Amino acid sequence: MTIFYFIRHCEPLRVGDDRTYPLSEKGMRDRVLVTEFLMGKRIEAVLSSPFKRAYDTVSEFAEFAGLDIEVVEDFRERAISDYWVDDFKAYMANQWNDFNFKLPGGECFAEVQARKVAAFKEILERNEDKNIAVGTHGTALSLLINYYDNSYGLAESYEMISKMPWAVKMEFDVLECARIEKIDLY
Repeated sequence: MTIFYFIRHCEPLRVGDDRTYPLSEKGMRDRVLVTEFLMGKRIEAVLSSPFKRAYDTVSEFAEFAGLDIEVVEDFRERAISDYWVDDFKAYMANQWNDFNFKLPGGECFAEVQARKVAAFKEILERNEDKNIAVGTHGTALSLLINYYDNSYGLAESYEMISKMPWAVKMEFDVLECARIEKIDLY
């Protein structure tokens, strides 16, 4: 059995470029929840999105466990747009209702899901029977869950928006998803 513990990043400060958002003071404190949650899970590898907030969320655990973090570019969060989106909930609803909907400079869900799943399957194949922690993002994680469980959609994504950090345990028997468990770290 291969087990992935996906950790949605802790609370960021939304300053500067999306890729470089640092964790807020609360986010830095909440990394302890992530470290405590991952301890004792026999984690053999730590992966992360290249975005600073996801990387920093799992870095304390990786350092404590003596593991390097493998950055996976295709685990990055989706590009939203070239401009600020005022009504983010309406934008999310449009994307969940039409996986090909996107704004100028942004990515549609079909594109994000395809790149995330392709990268994930390659990692799954080379890490059979390991326990792996992954620093990730809400939408990227939601689309991976949706790929394996199409009942996961807009309502579940809305529910997860305010949960930072948040964990999802996914168990795989070879390449087949056997179980998905959502875990509140608070």
